[in-house]
Amino acid sequence: MVKLRALKVTFLGTGTSQGIPVIGSNHPVCRSSDPRDKRLRVSVLIEVDELNIVIDCGPDFRQQMLSNQVQKLDAILFTHEHSDHTVGLDDIRPYFFKQGDIPVYAHQRVMASLQKRFDYIFDSENKYPGAPSVQEHVITNTAFTVKGVNIIPVEVMHNRVQVFGFRIRDFAYITDAKIVEEEEAEKLKGVDVLVVNALRKEPHHSHFNLEEALDFIQKIKPEKAFLTHISHLLGFHEEVQAQLPPNVYLAYDNLQIEI
Repeated sequence: MVKLRALKVTFLGTGTSQGIPVIGSNHPVCRSSDPRDKRLRVSVLIEVDELNIVIDCGPDFRQQMLSNQVQKLDAILFTHEHSDHTVGLDDIRPYFFKQGDIPVYAHQRVMASLQKRFDYIFDSENKYPGAPSVQEHVITNTAFTVKGVNIIPVEVMHNRVQVFGFRIRDFAYITDAKIVEEEEAEKLKGVDVLVVNALRKEPHHSHFNLEEALDFIQKIKPEKAFLTHISHLLGFHEEVQAQLPPNVYLAYDNLQIEI
């Protein structure tokens, strides 16, 4: 039996749409000196089978790639079309110049949004000199492969917006979830590591709050769980971590784990 290589995950960003600190905010968490309380917009880098796969490409993408010295980019998976998950797409240019068209994977609705927002990237007939190009891969709620790596989409609802989470081997990443139907939750059973959003302690109309995220983790029963898409309203990293169950951790920017 061939032993699979370890899968490495780097949390490129763990903050909500405004990041932490929030512009102009005097909230105590925004003024924290703990580097774990500084959060860029959510994204992860997955290193598997010598591939670099990034989930979401938000406004901090350039900074995240530089901070982690990411030398190549094999694919971007998009969860949904919101700006904090997509607007960094132009910054794939250095990878495009070295590698050629960058493969992107997204739901048809999300791909249409990207085509509208970044028309100069997708317009092959009137190509602007210096603009990057992509390989478009429309995905549905069925398993697909990225250069031989099997990926299972997990559909969740973010208020009325459909969002894809992704399972790769024994790792699963869910962001911007408020509702997860039973048949989708079943796809997550048996994972070693689950990442899930936990916006704040108070209820929110389109995101899990902390209690809902912990209930979801208890339902899935991973060996370890990491919370992401965190706002300043959740509290100080150190204080919140001290209140969590033994197998649940607050993710923080540039944290690396192996599965």
